[in-house]
Amino acid sequence: MSTPFTEDGGPQPPKVLKTAAEIFANLRHLQDHHDPLIISFAERSQRFQSYLVAINRERGLLALDELVPNDGERFLQNGESFKVEGFHDGVRIAWECQQRVQIGELDGARCYWSGLPAEVIYHQRRNAFRAPLKQGQLLGVELAGDKLGSGIKGQLLDISATGCRLRFPGDLGSRLQAGQVYERLSIKLPFGSITTAVELRHLSYVDKVAMTFAGLRFYRMDGLAQRSIERFVYQVQREARQLD
Repeated sequence: MSTPFTEDGGPQPPKVLKTAAEIFANLRHLQDHHDPLIISFAERSQRFQSYLVAINRERGLLALDELVPNDGERFLQNGESFKVEGFHDGVRIAWECQQRVQIGELDGARCYWSGLPAEVIYHQRRNAFRAPLKQGQLLGVELAGDKLGSGIKGQLLDISATGCRLRFPGDLGSRLQAGQVYERLSIKLPFGSITTAVELRHLSYVDKVAMTFAGLRFYRMDGLAQRSIERFVYQVQREARQLD
């Protein structure tokens, strides 16, 4: 059934990329755009962040940056298999590493070398209309949770029925962690505030503007908050179409 929040064409089912050219091209996107990666180990709840820092197509190798938090390195030393998940322009790019990685250095920094994956999951997941807010329309937000202590105040940049993008002043790389669930995101919508749990999917700091940008997915949202967000997204979408 069609909804106001569905983009033309709808979501695409996951694809399994198996050719070397396809795999290399998509991994290169993650590397070139410095997209954060979420590393997860089987039967362990903790998530770690890393980056793809090198790809050697001729030797069939890739290098991952040091894990954050760095205590995840002991799982690599134990030879535990892990999953890698990244997002680029709304596309989920994921693969598994079953073989033991080699700990090394790249340009003087610690890294982990592994073989290029034999297959990669490619999934276009952005099936909800994303409502961008104009500079004068940015809404205030506060992110809080048991692991944060005091809340962090910022601004809402865009929002969809499934998630949102925020910005915060300063570098919050030491306080926020990709893959972590934060219990309370409060958004001051025009017709009332809502509070919901969120999962942090992406985090990046832009030095030129001294801002941290965060992509979040709504987590176990209740029906009232969901309806409020859908109402707001529809309102912004309608206004954008009237301007067009």
